[in-house]
Amino acid sequence: MKKLTVLSGGMGGARFLQGLLHGITAGTLPGVDGDAEVTVVANTADDWWVHGLKVCPDLDTVMYTLGDGIDPDRGWGRRDETWSAKEELAAYGVEPTWFGLGDRDIATHLVRTQLIDAGYPLSKVTEALCRRWLTPTWGDRVRLLPMTDDRVESHVAVADADSPSGRRVVHFQEYWVRMRAEVPAETVVVVGIDDSSPAPGVLDAITGADIVLFPPSNPVVSVGTILGVPGIRDALRTTTAPVVGLSPIVGGSHVRGMAEQLLASIGVEVSAVGVGRHYGARSAGGVLDGWLVDERDAADVTGLEEAGIRCSAVPLMMTDHAATAAMAAAAIELAAS
Repeated sequence: MKKLTVLSGGMGGARFLQGLLHGITAGTLPGVDGDAEVTVVANTADDWWVHGLKVCPDLDTVMYTLGDGIDPDRGWGRRDETWSAKEELAAYGVEPTWFGLGDRDIATHLVRTQLIDAGYPLSKVTEALCRRWLTPTWGDRVRLLPMTDDRVESHVAVADADSPSGRRVVHFQEYWVRMRAEVPAETVVVVGIDDSSPAPGVLDAITGADIVLFPPSNPVVSVGTILGVPGIRDALRTTTAPVVGLSPIVGGSHVRGMAEQLLASIGVEVSAVGVGRHYGARSAGGVLDGWLVDERDAADVTGLEEAGIRCSAVPLMMTDHAATAAMAAAAIELAAS
């Protein structure tokens, strides 16, 4: 295999990519060339404009992680960060005070916003930013693409007794950062997705791949929103590459994040088999050929294979790069089978 494509969210996707690249460079991925190219199609529905700046959390988390600039403890933002600008904005009473941009991180958002204001699409802007973060280490072997150049933003409806309708809709960032996903989500609304189109290179990355991988990212607001961009689901259904995913649900619960809350909001069972069936088998109009579940969910294997999805149970905890590379190797072995 020479070309691998990964549909990625933020932290979970970035950690999976670290392990995947570790496995490629260490030569532990079966059938994968040592100089294989990895294309990452990243979710941009978490993006929003704040303090006049265009912020792309998932793109930046992948970029910083693979460029060795991520804060390893938080899993997002820059390491050795300071917060003077956030403190000054709060002193002025500027909202939102609950969403902080670090001083070093602001530089990325300033550059991105200036380039967008100059007329460059997000895909070109991302390419320019990656020359700093990815090119020195990975050269042309790793390419990061936004799922779309169009403005697409996820919003979450939550109950609100003070509203005439009994609910209100908040941006995904407010739901995740300010509310900490502690309020039940009633539904997810992805604004602009129906009118969006894949960014340049996205469809080619899917149809020209030797394998397409879904890391254990959120199936609703990460991988799910990527699949919602018109044309991407069709490309996955028609590509000659096997499409294999790794379950973000282990032992009936998400490892981190808010997959449980959001799966419940769209009526999907919170289980490894529930998410696999939600994506569906390509043979039945879905997008998956194979699905990995954790060993604790081995009982789900039969039900998934009955649904037309090849399945194996392996350890799915990304405890270190080697363990994550082993997960990637298992996905590739499942594709080969």
